[in-house]
Amino acid sequence: MKRGIAALAVVLLAAVAYYYLGTGGNAGTSPYRTAKVERGGIAETVLATGNINAVTTVQVGSQVSGTVQRIFVDYNSPVKKGQVIAQIDPRLLEASLLQAKGNLGNAHAALERANVLVVDAERTFRRNRELIRDGFVAQADVDSAQTAYETALAQKKSAEAQLTQAQGQLSAAETNLQYTVIYSPVDGIVISRSVDAGQTVAASFQTPTLFTIAQDLTKMQIDTSVDEADIGKVKADQQATFTVDAYPEQNFAGKVVQVRSSPVVTQNVVTYNVVVQVDNKDLLLKPGMTANVSIHVRDLQDVLKVPNAALRYRPSEEKKPEEKKGAGGQRVYLLGKDDKHKEVSVKGGVSDGKHTQLVQGDLKEGDPLVIEEVRKKQGASGGRAPGMRFF
Repeated sequence: MKRGIAALAVVLLAAVAYYYLGTGGNAGTSPYRTAKVERGGIAETVLATGNINAVTTVQVGSQVSGTVQRIFVDYNSPVKKGQVIAQIDPRLLEASLLQAKGNLGNAHAALERANVLVVDAERTFRRNRELIRDGFVAQADVDSAQTAYETALAQKKSAEAQLTQAQGQLSAAETNLQYTVIYSPVDGIVISRSVDAGQTVAASFQTPTLFTIAQDLTKMQIDTSVDEADIGKVKADQQATFTVDAYPEQNFAGKVVQVRSSPVVTQNVVTYNVVVQVDNKDLLLKPGMTANVSIHVRDLQDVLKVPNAALRYRPSEEKKPEEKKGAGGQRVYLLGKDDKHKEVSVKGGVSDGKHTQLVQGDLKEGDPLVIEEVRKKQGASGGRAPGMRFF
């Protein structure tokens, strides 16, 4: 019994050794991975990245300086055009308005005084002109009266100008007081708030931004950067697809609406801004998201196409192709009988990143092309079965 078990073990070991050492463990499997030549549609795309933004974004600022007294909206608050969204402390501007009203009153009084002086000077001038005919006054008196009259007229014009100036100051004070109430200029959603109640804003040199309002988040756009080598292929109305990191498994659709001619130079790299319009009715996309965009510049239907992996594959040194049809250019390797393959020269056309259109080459639909060597065959004298040790 023990001898029978030992004999059986020897037979099994011999079989395993023959399998692994004689055939390399392949037992009818090919050492190559292949992919077939296919027929179907293919699209040429231009790849770009960009950021998603609202089509219309309004920055709401303050025209006057002061302390923010109240805030009426927050992030993501929906707002209507004309709605009050913030209030700046109006007390200093109310004091300025009172001062402007006082200056206007003084200007009115000064103009009335100037009118009285004009009337008095004119009356004196006329009386002296009549009296000089009868010799009751000297010519010097007439000249003095005329000078006084003309001076009064000039003072009246000055008073009128001061009145206009005071009216302008009053109007500016009233307008500044109105600016203490911040209104929303559009219907939209608040996507940014830059101030808090109690914070002081200074509008001396530039208007400080208090809020950023997106007018319509259901319509978005992607501002993409397209390389100068590809910009010639991109045109308005071309279709585009894109993905975002927030939804990596979902493809979104868009359309090119604008190809801007102004170059953007970053570290000597020239790109152009291409605007892609996006429908965001589900509000999944948010401003600022990074989008990986594929712009479809050309679509072909019912063409032969080869996998790009087959174009990249090159056999190892010990694998010699059975037949070589030309040298240089693009080539693929057609798998034949007994795992032998032959080199075929091809000419590619449109590529979508996975497949390339076959423009020229002795291939037909269904031909198996080598894309990878899985493992090398082992000779009868080399290798050993995995997990086995020989002592």
